[in-house]
Amino acid sequence: MDQFGIGQPVRRKEDVRLLTGRGTYTDDLHRPGLAHLAVLRSPHAHARILSLDVAAARAMPGVLLVLTGADAAADGLGLLPVQVEVPGVDGQPLWCPPRPILQSDAVRFVGDPVACVVAETRAQALDALDAIAVDYDTLPSVTDTAAALDADAPVIWPERGSNLCVHWSSGREAEAEAAFARAHRTVSVRLVNNRVVGNPMEPRVALGEWDGERWTLTSPTQGVVRVREGLAKFVFGVGLERLRVVSPDVGGGFGLRGKLFPESAMVLWAAKRLGRPVKWLAGRTETFLSDPHGRDHVTEAEMAFDAEARILGMKVRTVAAMGAYLLDFGPRVPTVAGGRIQGTVYDMQAVNVQVRCAFTNTVPTDAYRGAGRPETAYVIERLLDQGAAAFGLAREEIRRRNYIRPEQIPYRNCAGNEIDSGEFAATQQQALELMDWEGFAARQRESAARGRLRGRGIGYFIEASGGQPAEWSRIRITEAGEALVHVGTFSHGQGHETAFAQLAHARLGIPFDKVRLVQGDSDLVPAGGGTGGSRSSQMGGVAVTRAASAVLDKARRLAAERLECAEADIEHQGERFAIAGTDRSIGWGELAQGGALDEQLTYKRNTECNFPNGCHLAEVEVDPETGEVQVVRYAAVDDVGVPLNPLLVHGQCHGGIVAGIGQAVLEHTAYEAEYGQLVSASFQDYALPRAADVPELQVGLNVVPCPSNDLGVKGAGEGGACGAPPAIIGAVCDALGVPHLDMPLTPEKVWRALDARRAAE
Repeated sequence: MDQFGIGQPVRRKEDVRLLTGRGTYTDDLHRPGLAHLAVLRSPHAHARILSLDVAAARAMPGVLLVLTGADAAADGLGLLPVQVEVPGVDGQPLWCPPRPILQSDAVRFVGDPVACVVAETRAQALDALDAIAVDYDTLPSVTDTAAALDADAPVIWPERGSNLCVHWSSGREAEAEAAFARAHRTVSVRLVNNRVVGNPMEPRVALGEWDGERWTLTSPTQGVVRVREGLAKFVFGVGLERLRVVSPDVGGGFGLRGKLFPESAMVLWAAKRLGRPVKWLAGRTETFLSDPHGRDHVTEAEMAFDAEARILGMKVRTVAAMGAYLLDFGPRVPTVAGGRIQGTVYDMQAVNVQVRCAFTNTVPTDAYRGAGRPETAYVIERLLDQGAAAFGLAREEIRRRNYIRPEQIPYRNCAGNEIDSGEFAATQQQALELMDWEGFAARQRESAARGRLRGRGIGYFIEASGGQPAEWSRIRITEAGEALVHVGTFSHGQGHETAFAQLAHARLGIPFDKVRLVQGDSDLVPAGGGTGGSRSSQMGGVAVTRAASAVLDKARRLAAERLECAEADIEHQGERFAIAGTDRSIGWGELAQGGALDEQLTYKRNTECNFPNGCHLAEVEVDPETGEVQVVRYAAVDDVGVPLNPLLVHGQCHGGIVAGIGQAVLEHTAYEAEYGQLVSASFQDYALPRAADVPELQVGLNVVPCPSNDLGVKGAGEGGACGAPPAIIGAVCDALGVPHLDMPLTPEKVWRALDARRAAE
């Protein structure tokens, strides 16, 4: 078998460059005459701006420019857009507040941009921020999601009249009520899906340039096309030809890189005003204050069962924090996005989910790894654990009774989407065997002998992967016989340089090391949906394969012409094309002379999405003296369809699991209640998982090909973040003998639960 073909665990070709310091990130770039921008951010969660005086800042050493919201309005800069619609239960669209890139009248969260300074050095720009005098009239604020819609909550947008952005319902309310009316037993849970910060290794950075005719923005993104379109159309009001966006190497994405940010507009605006390149770099605290946050839901949910513990229906009521403004996709995440997989892998139809999206005096929320699907799976899995306890069933058994059966597939879920593949009970069984589920009792006794409480949990998820429904690719063969693969997706750590090279090599026969990925430059990649929603393999991969097929077909025709034979007599032999039965042949490079082999296309799928899924199992130990939780054993079996490269798939599974461990045990974005200050704005206050927090991860695959695309692939990037939280929370609740604890499982929270249980005994 070809060692570089599809399905082979090829090591990432990009790692040699990145690990030897030869990667190029935006902050590595220096331009002649480069100036530096710094942003003045609100110290208040909510306040009116009474006056703003920048005269002293303009006189500071090295200062070139000070810009305010009034300047932006005078220059005609537009508002940052919201690019989704969410229907309300009352038939009204969501309410979208205006968001300029700099605030002039009021600030609505700690970190809201008020002014920016451009200076010769970054230090001078930061120093000048202190010289800007702002007179604020502080106002009451609300940062507690659960309280945001209370009648006495401070209203963030008076013109709206309340903090409600939109009240969304999935429908089937009558069916759900009828299911509960005939239920043998019901269970309920109230839970918090804690707010988290993405925290890529590379902070946000933006470099703006103006050449007299058009702008160039260099910045880490998850795809340059949408960023260019948003800036050109909404902020600057110009044609796309006036703006180029470039993304070099990117140090992590997690969903937040796909957004349109005010700082990107600021550096372009300042660059044109000055006629010089301008760069902005976020410090780590600034990252906490300005990057989109994720999750932040408060949910009350109920599940109804018949006498055999089969699900009859479910009702979910959620308040989801939007922050002070709406980002690109913010209100879609907890509503339509999460709603696509309601019911997940279980046979349930009488489901009604209602979400009230609420404004709070916090950083806006948007997509974070999984974007609505982890939250949905978490609610269902916690309810099933309550159901197992109510019926006296093992947690794996209650799930087994409710899985969608193979003979039901294709299965139309309660959101109306067709699940076209999956072997859910079999995937669970494979995971149980990988975990040695039956050996738990012995491990529990061993933990007890060391004074530790041991518990186990299970989390099954299904994803709705696919993202934007079209993707563009171009393949050009050079006269040196290389294949240049252009694609509109974007790699920010997933291994696309390797996976797409495998696809092109498998179809064209061009050596793996002679395939090069071209991405992240809107001049070279004029179309495409970027990377998000675990779409790259199923969209970009299919587009690359189809473009490669078009190149191969043309090469056969050209070879027949050059060799003066019938096309049917041409044999493709990897790097060469030969007349069958002869020694006459011609190579790729010769055929490509004059740009003859250059094909592009747009692939459009005919489905809403596809449905990767997986069963994740966790075992934890709890120190009863301190409440410290340690994840000591973890196994997961994922169905990602046909794996293009199992090594890359396992890496994505590992990354998602670690993100899930972080949310379940460690990560929490905390705001001080009275003044709305972000008190977890550094790594001293916000705990990311480290190597010591992660056990050896046992990861397997149940290969169930997806029938809706050429490659049989499904998404792989977000499953761990869906499966890990319910598995770990379930394991800790099992160890403690309590029905539920909210994330994150801090030692204090766990110790208090233990103390309450001991007091009740």
